[in-house]
Amino acid sequence: MLDTENYTPRLKVIYRDVIRPAMKEEFSYSNPMQIPRLDKIVLNIGCGAEAVRDSKKAKSAVEDLTTIAGQKAVMTIAKTSIAGFRVREGMPMGAKVTLRGDRMYEFFDRLVTIAMPRIRDFRGVNGKSFDGRGNYAFGIKEHIIFPEINFDKIDESWGMDIVIATTAKTDAEAKALLKHFNMPFNS
Repeated sequence: MLDTENYTPRLKVIYRDVIRPAMKEEFSYSNPMQIPRLDKIVLNIGCGAEAVRDSKKAKSAVEDLTTIAGQKAVMTIAKTSIAGFRVREGMPMGAKVTLRGDRMYEFFDRLVTIAMPRIRDFRGVNGKSFDGRGNYAFGIKEHIIFPEINFDKIDESWGMDIVIATTAKTDAEAKALLKHFNMPFNS
């Protein structure tokens, strides 16, 4: 049985014991608060045209994202009407969830060690997808790479956007941090 009171995620322990000292030495930080850390991970599924035709698709995306994240996902709705796409204001369009703390570390561990190796023809993620402020964003084509999703019970395979927000000031610091977490960059 798992002792939830004294449980600390594996990556959080690695960050505290291995990555922080390595980053402090690599970038010569004078203050321990300067050392970059993971701030949050935002997951997003956009249903697009499928949600316009069938509103149950957005509910399905919320359920799948809740299963993957281990936290209740929020349904995203259209802010404005777009006649050309038959979108009305207030229509459900997808799902999103923001992970912080222990759930964030657990998800990142599952993403890097279990889910990414299950991607077909995977050669690593693009090392240039940083935003200039130390945040990294990438997308995956199928959400079924996560082991929590049962192949038999899904009605549609969704793409997913993943944004990893760090406290790093530069892209170089953020890339070094993610490399220490074994993020598989291809460049």
